[in-house]
Amino acid sequence: MSIVTRELNGVHFFEINDELTIYTAAMMKQELQDLLSKQDELEISLEKVSDIDSAGVQILILLHQQAEKKGKALRFIKHNRQVIDVLETLNLEAFFGDPIVLPAKEFEYA
Repeated sequence: MSIVTRELNGVHFFEINDELTIYTAAMMKQELQDLLSKQDELEISLEKVSDIDSAGVQILILLHQQAEKKGKALRFIKHNRQVIDVLETLNLEAFFGDPIVLPAKEFEYA
């Protein structure tokens, strides 16, 4: 499991470089909850999530709910195609309130 962290102007950025699946859910959940408890404002990049399933979606929902409950600013950014496909399938794109913007390369034709 790999989460890369950096900070810029008081905002903490976290990049998940792993899968968000049943196989990593327990460890990933605990690590992300720990990060949330330590920060008032954070962004989590989903760009390098290699795979996501319902367990991963449950983690994202849980983090979103905990952030709201604790009055913390949490944004999911840089959604990749796999994450977007799962969120669309589950009709959850609007639930998180984060804009989903695909990079231009997603629309290039071969």
